[in-house]
Amino acid sequence: MSVPSAPSTTTDPLSAPHPPARLGAVLFVIVTAYLMVGVDSTVVNVALPDMQKDLDFSPTGLSWVLNAYTLAFGGLLLLGGRVGDIAGRRRTLTLGVLLFAAASLLGGLATDSAWLLAARALQGVGAALTAPSTLALITTNFPDGPRRHHALGIYASMAGIGASIGLVLGGMLTSWASWRWALLINVPIGAAVAVALPRFVAETPRHAGRFDAAGALTGTTGMTALVYAFIRVSEAGWSDTQALLAFGAAAALLAAFAFVESRAAQPILPLRLFADRDRAGGYAGILLLPAGMFGAFYFLSLIGQQVLDYSPLRAGFAFLPLTLAMFTTVRFVPRLLARLGAKPVLLTGMTLLAASGAWLWRLEPGDGYTVGLLGPLLLMGVGTGLSFMPLNATILARVEPREAGAASGLLQTLQWLGGTLGLSILVTVFGTATRHATGSPSEILTEGAARAFGVGALIALGALLVCAFVITSRRPRATA
Repeated sequence: MSVPSAPSTTTDPLSAPHPPARLGAVLFVIVTAYLMVGVDSTVVNVALPDMQKDLDFSPTGLSWVLNAYTLAFGGLLLLGGRVGDIAGRRRTLTLGVLLFAAASLLGGLATDSAWLLAARALQGVGAALTAPSTLALITTNFPDGPRRHHALGIYASMAGIGASIGLVLGGMLTSWASWRWALLINVPIGAAVAVALPRFVAETPRHAGRFDAAGALTGTTGMTALVYAFIRVSEAGWSDTQALLAFGAAAALLAAFAFVESRAAQPILPLRLFADRDRAGGYAGILLLPAGMFGAFYFLSLIGQQVLDYSPLRAGFAFLPLTLAMFTTVRFVPRLLARLGAKPVLLTGMTLLAASGAWLWRLEPGDGYTVGLLGPLLLMGVGTGLSFMPLNATILARVEPREAGAASGLLQTLQWLGGTLGLSILVTVFGTATRHATGSPSEILTEGAARAFGVGALIALGALLVCAFVITSRRPRATA
């Protein structure tokens, strides 16, 4: 059902494109907002021991410093995308950034564990408003073609680059200052982004409509239950009763969500987004690709600190080859897309990611960084740079502007869910392998991690096959 646009005095950015110099400022502001969220996914990791000591966390309670953020972020992404469609994406992004910065300030000032967990959950809410709006604003502020492809390439690399920077930054701040600065660093960045947004980024037209309350309730609670189930699996295994109950609740709620959305006049997630075969294949790829890749950050961090005996700071710097390879690659992706089309570039990137996992599968305790890790990290960086931008472009092709927020929210929901799913699977594989392994602690850890890397390679291969046989076109068709 077509929903008419509300009267608006805002100029449509598609009809009045920015000059190239201004587009650079637009991209910088949007990417900085998204990078702030990406860095936060790992910057806290290396600070966890100090947080436990200062705030008297129990060993199980400490994991909820990460889980509280994951639950709120993953559960609310779809709703965050719909809020941007109706309320205006620049307005929603500004609100999300300010909320994220305020929650970071509260977390940095926390005096007990409950205070910090509440602040982390509030950060997740801010991130859920921020992430879909950043991608949707790139779609609406950049004209279709090389400029948008370049912007999407830079944007797509920010998740991996942000995670890598977060490890380095977290090690530096924790070692040189305090764990509190891993959170407080977001305050000046968020304030600067909030000030710059109305100056450089054009607001999108607001679309008349009302919130789909039933869809928001079933979708948000279903996604929250699903994310919680994966968190429980990573902690307690696939036979855990709470995990199984959460999976059952998630299945029922998400089935109800699909039923509600199929009949809603203004759905929070238009199911017609799946009618395009290329977009459906892109969504499947964006779910599977992080599932096989994101767990690598976790296990490589363990190997760096517990096998190679690196400090947290040095372990963070060990990821720099991946970051540099990724950032260098995305600079060439728009030209490759113009010459070769999306599908060949995407399949090449996925092949490199599968090869990286297969290489790590053969990791031995005595290999060292140069022999065992450097090559796979470089392959992973190039493969990531070649994969995510074509997937984003394929998914967002031909999306109507009024549904850009919903399409972006679903993209990032699946990406976040894929990473959570993949980590739970790989942690289970790791735990099973280490329980039956013999040898020194470093040998046992390396053997378990190698098994997990092998399963990650198989997941990446599955993503490659899905995209090879489902996606049909070489070039994303023009966006409406």
